[in-house]
Amino acid sequence: MTISSSLNAGVTGLSVNASRLATISDNIANSATHGYKRSTADFHSLVMDQSRGTYSAGGVRATTGRSVDQRGTLVTTNNPTDLSVGGRGMLPVTPVSEIGNTAGAMPLHMTTTGSFRPDADGILRTAGGQALLGWPADRDGAIPSFPRDTISGLQPVRVDSNEFEGDATTRIALGVNLPATDTIAGATGAPRDLSLEYYGNLGQSQNMQIAFTPTVPPAGDPASNTWTMTIRDDAQGGILVGDFTITFDDSRENGGTIATVTENGTGTYDAVTGDVTIAAQSGDIALEIGIPLETGGMSQLSDAFAPLSINKDGSPVGILSAVEVDAKGILKAIYDTGFTKQLYQIPIVDVPNMNGLEALANQTYKASTESGAYYLWDAGNGPVGDLVGFSREESAVDVASELTQLIQTQRAYNSNAKVIQTVDEMLQETTNIKR
Repeated sequence: MTISSSLNAGVTGLSVNASRLATISDNIANSATHGYKRSTADFHSLVMDQSRGTYSAGGVRATTGRSVDQRGTLVTTNNPTDLSVGGRGMLPVTPVSEIGNTAGAMPLHMTTTGSFRPDADGILRTAGGQALLGWPADRDGAIPSFPRDTISGLQPVRVDSNEFEGDATTRIALGVNLPATDTIAGATGAPRDLSLEYYGNLGQSQNMQIAFTPTVPPAGDPASNTWTMTIRDDAQGGILVGDFTITFDDSRENGGTIATVTENGTGTYDAVTGDVTIAAQSGDIALEIGIPLETGGMSQLSDAFAPLSINKDGSPVGILSAVEVDAKGILKAIYDTGFTKQLYQIPIVDVPNMNGLEALANQTYKASTESGAYYLWDAGNGPVGDLVGFSREESAVDVASELTQLIQTQRAYNSNAKVIQTVDEMLQETTNIKR
């Protein structure tokens, strides 16, 4: 009967408002939880068949979910591995308990923010037991190409605070001025010597000796503007590793710049890059001496021998002092010698329907049929945002709005209870007809 349907509708009203109260309670309780996403309760009316001319109340049902696409404010912290996503997308994580599990692949979970710190094994993890995942770099710091639709290339990010690392020298930019007066008739012809330090493959300091010997013309002849550059490597007993003849231009337009470089059988010269390449003890090293007829590198001017600038890569052995993550998701190790090396790339995970993700504990989520399949993007590319270090995302809960909804829910619950009370009174009146 219609009165019975009213009773059932009132009961469903109590049930859905109880569900809504539960979501509001969760939201208010987590208003200070970093990365928390609002729980929501949406109501949907139930309509019964009205074809018989009488109205039968169907009631209401509720569906709950999370507003994952709503973002909280980013706040600054003092930990470089406190990470957040500045836009769409989530960080890839996995439970620490699943690391090393041989029964199957690690599960891919997602979170929008996390305070990651190294544990006893050096794995960056949150206090809730979620380990950060990333693509490992090669030994030389380059990030290989990995598949974007599977977790197979991802590994737990591990940082060893006791790690030593050296960086071998591969390139030296040589800015030296040779005296033009040494190549005129009557000059002594004495070589100009220069000692260069470089770092070997084991981080050891090595030296190479460079001699610049001028070509002195006979009396009465013009300046030769020509030098022979020989390079010897102390690490190999002083053997000759480079031998070149350099002629400088003496025109008004390009005076003092390199005109030609001739290889004398040891070492090579590339006129496009301006590099001479020598075979040092640690491997090939490129010395940038300059491109013909262009400024920069070596010059021949005036009467002064002056090493103006010598810049080299590489560093001695250093110990890890800090790690940082840039906006592109590159996690870099910084050593006390100033050497910086790429260790991992942290991708950003995206799914077609963020609100369809399945919620898990500790503000983490996993893909579901409603969310669609995940894809791993480079931070800042495609639809996803940058990775922000030194930051945490605050809760997306607006307490004032939740308290307003709390009042509305209380009123709705009371009203549905009043409906049940009214139906009870009407049924009591029906019972009293017999009397």
